[in-house]
Amino acid sequence: MHKTDLPGNPPETETDFDTFRQVDIRVGTVLEAAPLEGARKPALRLVIDFGEGVGTKKSSAQITAHYTPEQIVGRQVAAVVNFPPRQIGKFMSECLTLGFPDANGDIVLFSPDSPVPNGARLA
Repeated sequence: MHKTDLPGNPPETETDFDTFRQVDIRVGTVLEAAPLEGARKPALRLVIDFGEGVGTKKSSAQITAHYTPEQIVGRQVAAVVNFPPRQIGKFMSECLTLGFPDANGDIVLFSPDSPVPNGARLA
């Protein structure tokens, strides 16, 4: 988490809609979740199904303050699916699972409040 992620900070530099649309944010269902071994900060490794077209992707998420692996499997989450893969310890993360920091700085997942099809893109 970055200092600018905390409440009370001004918005980032202005952007335009075309630039925003280049970030591909999709909804997927978590198929698997387990502790990420060897992580510097506690994290879960996730396998997320984004449906036809995107398929399944792996993600590392520092969400252990609010979620256990058992709580997260079957849940829909939002993620950026078009960032390049990133090495997290021995794990290759293929997408960025999205969330917001709570008052303590712990991540709360960003997800739809009603089911949507896997692979649905943020509109």
